[in-house]
Amino acid sequence: MRKAPLVRENRHNRQPSGRGRSSKRTPTSPSAAAKKGGAVVPVPESAARPARRPRRFDFTARALIAIVVLAVVMISFANSLRVWYIQSGDLATADAAIAARSERVTELQDELARWDDSAYVKAQARARLGWVMPSEVGYRVVDEHGQVLSGSNEIEGVGNPQGNQLEAQWWDRLASSMKNADTPMGVNR
Repeated sequence: MRKAPLVRENRHNRQPSGRGRSSKRTPTSPSAAAKKGGAVVPVPESAARPARRPRRFDFTARALIAIVVLAVVMISFANSLRVWYIQSGDLATADAAIAARSERVTELQDELARWDDSAYVKAQARARLGWVMPSEVGYRVVDEHGQVLSGSNEIEGVGNPQGNQLEAQWWDRLASSMKNADTPMGVNR
C-alpha cells in the first residue's frame, strides 16, 4: 500500500496550501475520505476540531472612517430635507394666495368692464342715487316730516364703514315700512 502525501492546511481558513492548491476542503475524517474515494490524511485528534471562538467584530480604521462619513452625509441630507419640506409648505401657501388674488383681480376687472357700459351706469344711477332721465318723473315716498322712507341718496359701500354696519338689515327695514304703512298719517307712533 502506497502512502498518501501529507497535505498542509492553511491554519486560518482551513484551505490546502502549497503546490497544487485546490478549492476543495480536505476531508477530516477517514469515513468522509473513503466516501469520496480519496486518500486518508492523518490528522491528530486535537487538531481535528478546533474549539470555536466567538466572532469578534473589530473596527478597522477604514470602517470607522466610512461610518463617520455616512453619518455626516445623513445629517446633511436630513437638514436639506427639512429645509425642502419647510420651503414646499411656504410655496404652497404662496401659490394659494396668488390664486386667490388673481381671482379677485379678475372679478375687479369684470366690474370695471361693466362700468364702461353706459346702460350699466344708468341702472346704477337709478338704483343707488334715485336719478331719472330728463323726460321721466321720479317718485319718492316721504313721511310727515319730509324724510324719505325708502331708498337712500348714498352709493352703497362708500362712506363710513361703521355706519353701514349700524344700518338696519333689510328685513328690519321691511318690517318698519309695513308698520308705517298700517299707521294713519296723523297718529303719533
